[in-house]
Amino acid sequence: MSVTSPFVVEQLSNGLTVVIEVMPHVQSAACGFLARTGARDDPPELAGVSHFLEHMMFKGTALRTWEQVNVEFDEMGSYYNAYTSKDRTFYYGWVQTGDLQRQLELLADMMRSTLPQDQFDMEKNVVLEEIAMSRDDLGSVAYDYLHEQLYAGTPLAWPVLGWERTIKDMTREGMWEYFTRRYAPNNLILVVAGNVEPTDVLRMAQRACGDWPHVDSLGTDRRSPPFRTGVATQQVDRFRQQAVLLAFPSVGATDPLYETAEATAAILGGENSRFYWNIVQKGISPRAGAFHEEYQDFGMIVLFGLCEPENCEKLLDAMREEAARLAADGPQEKELRRVKNLRRTSLANESEAPFYRLGQLADDMDYRGRPRPAEDRLAAVDAVSAESVAEYLRRWPITGPGYLVSVGPRVWPA
Repeated sequence: MSVTSPFVVEQLSNGLTVVIEVMPHVQSAACGFLARTGARDDPPELAGVSHFLEHMMFKGTALRTWEQVNVEFDEMGSYYNAYTSKDRTFYYGWVQTGDLQRQLELLADMMRSTLPQDQFDMEKNVVLEEIAMSRDDLGSVAYDYLHEQLYAGTPLAWPVLGWERTIKDMTREGMWEYFTRRYAPNNLILVVAGNVEPTDVLRMAQRACGDWPHVDSLGTDRRSPPFRTGVATQQVDRFRQQAVLLAFPSVGATDPLYETAEATAAILGGENSRFYWNIVQKGISPRAGAFHEEYQDFGMIVLFGLCEPENCEKLLDAMREEAARLAADGPQEKELRRVKNLRRTSLANESEAPFYRLGQLADDMDYRGRPRPAEDRLAAVDAVSAESVAEYLRRWPITGPGYLVSVGPRVWPA
């Protein structure tokens, strides 16, 4: 017996990709535009432009003022937002099925923002305030400093928010050139999930987006950065704690060991992890963990913790000790069961709501070029085992020197 796929993937003549997942059991629908552009695509002199541009997409179009954009979202009762990361910008809304067309048309109109000069000038101050606020958060400062040092000489070195100087110097004309090039339909993906009829969605997409001009040159050259070992220290007297981060290279999002890398990070530094019981609960650090950061082409695992400045050595030794023990002995069965069950529960919950499926589909289309059913994601989690963790740690060891970053009042290591 053949099984009908819930997915429809089509491309308009101008290059806009449309991916649809039909979820007949729900009463809502979500849609969003994924712009395949982020901080790693910002020119050096425009560092932060992708994030600033995200703000500006809500600030007015040829058809709507910024007030009308916000009012229309609220009139639909839409759950809407946007975010910018190192490699993408995503705009989305979740509504009742009957409001899908209105939601799609509004988001599509936003993708053709006019970037009003008065709003540009006003929003610049908002972004500068965000940068100032991030400078007051030790975790944010340490995260940005790690990328700045580890990926020096590449676009991944600058923060998503940009730098104060690049935002202050940015002009609407510079943003407009970036916008018209990077928000070309052939660099956008329209994602729709919910109780929808695909032919209706494609008709909506053609009407709202079909006349957008294709752009031949997107003007970016993404290359996987080299990963190096080393030590970097930033003294910041305004903080009372020290942040210690230790980074190792890892797999990208499409690698078969991706879920194993996620599980490895969770065993070390997730909920009720080794770091929690052996570092936080022992008073070495009030906050310690590990995370896996992935892109299509590469990834890294970062071990981190905050501590009193005089405890830096003790914290680093403890993190290395837990990493070495995992590499030598492998995970315990109860640890694997815990992290896999947490992941299964998360994926199961996400698969039942159009809003969360929207994010999963955006990941799949951006990184893999095709949508995956929820069952495929669960199967990848099921495949994680003690053997796959051992294989991962052989290929991507976390016991070497790594790249060590220290940020805080103490100049350490000296």
